Amino acid sequence: MSFSCGINATRATLTRRRTGDNVCSLSGMCVTCLDGCPGLCEVGRSAVRGKEVLYPQPFGKITSASQKVYPVDYSHFNIMGTAVGAHGIAPDPDLAIFPAVDLRSAVGADGSLKLRLPVVVAAMGSTNVAAENWDHLAAGAAISGIGIVVGENVCAMDPQAEIRHGRVVRSPNMEKRIKAFQDWFDGDGFIAVQANVEDTRLGVQEYAIERLGVQAVEIKWGQGAKDIGGEVKLDGLERARQLKSRGYIVLPDPDDPAVAEAYRAGAFREFERHSRIGMVDWESFARRVEELRRAGARYVFLKTGAYRPADLARAVRFASDARIDLLTVDGAGGGTGMSPWRMMNEWGVPTVYLQALLTRYLDRLAARGAYVPPVAIAGGFALEDQIFKGLALGAPYVKAIGMARAVLAAAMVGKTVGESLRKGQTVTEYRSYGNSVEQVFIASTELKARLGADFERLPVGAIGVYTYLERLAQGLRQLMCGARKFALQYITRDDLVALTKEAAEITGIPYVMELDEAEADAILG
Repeated sequence: MSFSCGINATRATLTRRRTGDNVCSLSGMCVTCLDGCPGLCEVGRSAVRGKEVLYPQPFGKITSASQKVYPVDYSHFNIMGTAVGAHGIAPDPDLAIFPAVDLRSAVGADGSLKLRLPVVVAAMGSTNVAAENWDHLAAGAAISGIGIVVGENVCAMDPQAEIRHGRVVRSPNMEKRIKAFQDWFDGDGFIAVQANVEDTRLGVQEYAIERLGVQAVEIKWGQGAKDIGGEVKLDGLERARQLKSRGYIVLPDPDDPAVAEAYRAGAFREFERHSRIGMVDWESFARRVEELRRAGARYVFLKTGAYRPADLARAVRFASDARIDLLTVDGAGGGTGMSPWRMMNEWGVPTVYLQALLTRYLDRLAARGAYVPPVAIAGGFALEDQIFKGLALGAPYVKAIGMARAVLAAAMVGKTVGESLRKGQTVTEYRSYGNSVEQVFIASTELKARLGADFERLPVGAIGVYTYLERLAQGLRQLMCGARKFALQYITRDDLVALTKEAAEITGIPYVMELDEAEADAILG
């Protein structure tokens, strides 16, 4: 089986092959490499621009995700419907209709964090694309009643942040991010603040709890897109020096006189800021959880990435022993603002495989009567069928689906279309619908009735987020109705079937030709 050819030319790194589809499957290089080529492919461009070509481009304007085709993914499963009965509602055709499906969920050790939809927007940190769309994203999450997490490095990346004795005491950027959600919060959903190594040293979560009224915080072990710390690019020498002074790894060293001279001469245009990797052990983890709870955190989450199975087992065990309120597990293949391109494609355990392992480990906790934390699974989810499969494959433990890239796309499109309309311009693709926000955005009438005069100050990207999530909600209700499951707690692994023997072997989901064998035999006599 060929999972993918060597990726040596891709839109992600703005590279291409001179010979088009005539490619060496092992290296991804052109079958004939021509002396005289200016360097169109990734290898060639790297000869000129070096480590700059490690990352998807243009930075700050895009999100990116793996291009690799994995042997098994969620498309290798189908959702099973039935013509018999109903769960969670009377088996009456006049009652068992898809609008009656209940999509409410809850997380937290005591189930007190309510979600109107089983979605959490996974952490959006200090990258430009997240920062420039945050108001739209956060307001959209709030009016939709879902969770959202402020990602790593926000305070230290804030040029106006005040840091005294190595601790943050004020960050206008963080204040703005929290307020963007709280201004529209109506009872369902939550906002949490994540921290990596540098954030922890700066006391970011304590600041958010004590000064900004945040109740939920997330300890970060990693993410599915990469196995190193967060990265961003910096476009100024003084900015690079500021970030180095705040404890980050900055490359090349902005305090080196030769580097500063080369930058001023135009030899390069950007610095890289990198976060450190964490070092996990039970003692430091338990101590940090206790510190956060003493600081006033009502909810403590843990997010882990696509690490090897032993690390997933640690995350599950630690989350159980510490009674974590939400464990988010992020599989390889998802998206990010800036990760090394090859790493994003070739590192980590893909989401389906990771979720299969996760379910086994949680089953072991449940079998011995241990605390099983609420779980969110993340890693490339975008549409309602994928959400159903993520909930079913990890049932009964998965309470929410972690999403980032897709929800951010909805915010960006909503912003682009909505801001054009408010300027009196209509994006060509939507001219047939009208020339106002109310005409073009299908959910705007509903939102306007609900929000009243506040609708006019709603960031237009938030309308996009809400409209997108409403589409997901209706699609999910339709799928659940067909499965005769009228609330999320009734979704089980039995609602899925594997389309290949390999998918069945990995997950324990029955192969399609073996499903219901005993019941079918009994029916047929």
